[in-house]
Amino acid sequence: MTQDSQSPVASRTNQAVPVGRFPECLRYLKNDLKSGFLVFLIALPFCLAISIASGFPPLAGIFTAILGAVLTSLISNAEMTIKGPAAGLIVIVLGCVQDFGGDGMAGGFSDKDMMAYQAALAVSVVAAALQILFALLRGGILGDFFPGAAVHGMLAAIGFIIMLKQFPVALGVTAKGEPLELLRHMPNFLLEANPAIATIGLTSLAIMFGWPWIASKFPKLKLVPSQLIVLAVAIPMGMAFDLLHEHSYVLANHEYQLGENFLVAMPKEVFPMFNELRFPLLSALGEWKAWKWIFLFFVIGSLESLLSAKAVESLDPYRRKTNLNRDLLSVGIGNLAAAFVGGLPMISEIVRSRANIDNGAKTRYSNFWHGIFLLVCVALLPTFLHLIPLSALAAMLVYTGFRLAHPREFLDVYKIGREQLLIFVVTIIGVLATDLLIGVLIGIALKMVLHLANGVPLSSIFKPYLEVEQLDDKHCLIRAHQSAIFSNWIPFRRQIEDLGLVQHQNITVDLSDTKMVDHSTIEKLHEMQLLFESEGLELKVTGLENLRPLAAHSKAARVGGLVRMRRLTVLAQSAFANLIESICSQHEIASYVAQECRGKRGSNASDAATNQTADHFLRIEVVAPNRVCESIVARIRKETAASDPITVYTEAIDVMHRPAEIS
Repeated sequence: MTQDSQSPVASRTNQAVPVGRFPECLRYLKNDLKSGFLVFLIALPFCLAISIASGFPPLAGIFTAILGAVLTSLISNAEMTIKGPAAGLIVIVLGCVQDFGGDGMAGGFSDKDMMAYQAALAVSVVAAALQILFALLRGGILGDFFPGAAVHGMLAAIGFIIMLKQFPVALGVTAKGEPLELLRHMPNFLLEANPAIATIGLTSLAIMFGWPWIASKFPKLKLVPSQLIVLAVAIPMGMAFDLLHEHSYVLANHEYQLGENFLVAMPKEVFPMFNELRFPLLSALGEWKAWKWIFLFFVIGSLESLLSAKAVESLDPYRRKTNLNRDLLSVGIGNLAAAFVGGLPMISEIVRSRANIDNGAKTRYSNFWHGIFLLVCVALLPTFLHLIPLSALAAMLVYTGFRLAHPREFLDVYKIGREQLLIFVVTIIGVLATDLLIGVLIGIALKMVLHLANGVPLSSIFKPYLEVEQLDDKHCLIRAHQSAIFSNWIPFRRQIEDLGLVQHQNITVDLSDTKMVDHSTIEKLHEMQLLFESEGLELKVTGLENLRPLAAHSKAARVGGLVRMRRLTVLAQSAFANLIESICSQHEIASYVAQECRGKRGSNASDAATNQTADHFLRIEVVAPNRVCESIVARIRKETAASDPITVYTEAIDVMHRPAEIS
């Protein structure tokens, strides 16, 4: 399988596909420089915000973004992804720091906070080494094991946690505690808000939510990131409130304090990064709790990075394929380097990657240039960064958390199936009530229980039962039995890859004899169809029409048993046989029967039983899903005249298919 090979021609545009190799990349230098600069404007405040929220010094996020930009651009073949710190890792990084006794920047960065920070760096070193090892063992397929509803539930829960932890910061209030505890105390935070700081935070929040709407009305403004507008407004507000100097003010008979503790803490000299380098406290690895966080850093970081890389790949206008093992290797190497200089963990970041595509980037060197711009900024303008109010950065993270837990996420999951929504919600509650690892495991366990309740045999939970038949030199049939679900997908996928992509054959996957095909498998089969298409091959999936969908969504889970379909009966003269058969053959139908009949149609039908003048006509019966029957009727109506002697009847039926009966 040649995942990192790239076609010389774009499938949709007939233009040469941009490739990030020297010297070819030089022809796209203008595009990549422009996009790199615009992404830098987004990344700068986000890196600071994520670092502070994670309990790390502000520059730690910048270190990560710079190393991610330079190292991964040279190693990975992912042309559009931006590597750097991500909001999705805030929860586990902060949790690790707190477990080692630190609280980050809250109340100043003490010696205890420094030790906890360096202990987290040691955790990151081992997690990065595991990522490198996993990539070398071709473990990039790890992302395929986790069910989509549980993963999205985890990300939504992270979004809720970010909002709960950062909203008090936007109000100028120091808040500690578990997510549900913070939610319970939210009314108190509102009452205790520092009015000046809250004004900056709420104004920044209004800009973050309002700017996309304004940009939609004035398209030219889409090039200006909302984060830049926030800085342009929040920094002057901070200067107006004189946050550079310690002082107090009285409002409504209450005294409030203002000062530099509400600004980003930055060194005041030029080229400050060399004084801010920190090394891992490797002795922390001797504590058992370190290994829990190593596991979380490794699994959650790898999973988020792989999922983001796949998502960005689907957004790439040139449909360039990313070698996920190579991409994970680049992330692991980047994380290892970042951990040894005091940086945060990095992943393939979806928000900045989407902006990279929208800004017209052509190759991976847009990622490289965004890192160079960050390096120049932090080296030459540290005093400018010190002017950024913490409440403005917190507002950016509140908005990011809202995006992760957007109500649209709930609706999208519900459309796929009610059982998917149940897994999604239970995972969110599990994460909020316990922790990230336990919450995700609860979601996965619930999905397995639902699969067993839907008839999946226990023996096929982790093992796919596949039967392979060689149809000819270039075509192979794979029959799946019992189940095709998320937990047995990895060996199923490897069989498809080996027979199809490695041996360069067309593959037909027959799922008609399964008791269940879940949403995750249907979605991944669709992804593989696109992969086969890019290699000039065909992956055909059959048998899903023989299973009952649990929702109207095209990728909803399907189970065995009676299937709700429609029976379409067409009565017409034999002269129309070829036309109707041609129309039906263009659709996926469960059965097709045509036979010559003798009788009457319409108002004189009763005469056929009493005289010998009955007509000879053709009776065609089709069984298919409702939407297919509607499409067939529409085609017949379009390609025949109103006066043609054709009669169509439809009725809803429940069908049980047996594979042996379907040719």
